Amino acid sequence: MGDEAKHPVKATARTLEIIAALKQLNWAGVTELAERLDTSKSVVHNHLSTLEEHDYVVKGEEGYSIGLRFLEMGGYRRNKMTLYRMGKPEVDALAEETGELVNIAAEEHGQCVYLYRSRGAQSVHLDIHAGERAAMNTTALGKSMLAYMHDDRVNRIIEDGPLPAATEHSYADSEALREELAATRERGYAIDDEERLEGLRCVSAPIRQDGEVLGAISVSAPTNRLKGDRLEQTVPDKVVSAANVIELNSVHS
Repeated sequence: MGDEAKHPVKATARTLEIIAALKQLNWAGVTELAERLDTSKSVVHNHLSTLEEHDYVVKGEEGYSIGLRFLEMGGYRRNKMTLYRMGKPEVDALAEETGELVNIAAEEHGQCVYLYRSRGAQSVHLDIHAGERAAMNTTALGKSMLAYMHDDRVNRIIEDGPLPAATEHSYADSEALREELAATRERGYAIDDEERLEGLRCVSAPIRQDGEVLGAISVSAPTNRLKGDRLEQTVPDKVVSAANVIELNSVHS
């Protein structure tokens, strides 16, 4: 999460709550949103009317839904990122080479944010989209970034409330997580061993520049395919190599 505002604007906060609710509900009417957010229908209607006027929500027979203006804004932000522009070709190449699912992500507000993914010929189909967020401690992407961040930043992320557990394998204990991050630095890459999704393993390497972490790249595959030498050397070597290429290309971008 981002830093807590010193002087929060209630109207802005309410607008964002409505947008978040629409994301969860897909389509919703004024009454449903008012009940969900415990506020009046007139307040919800006013916020929705303003959002619709500026193309951030659309109105249909089923009520209101998020508009495509958000896609424009998110796409603009992503296309301005060197990590995405330099990383996309390597993600595509690595997916073709391994046949698996490949992701690239960045850290924002203490969370792992997926920027782009590419599917190889035999990859699993996961319902994860660009812009989706995940807890840093539950993904190989997040752990590989945490392992190379400055200590003060890592401490803020880890100590910002209880660490969530996506599965029974997640590192939800801060001391255990710190030990895992030390092991990640020693290996040079992170492993997600069914920590976010049962039956899935991931290998991730950080993407760095001038001592700063830009993001991370990962390969994900079912546990029955990502094991043994493929887990311990073959895939890690390819992931680390792809990360290094992105780092070099980012310098000259």
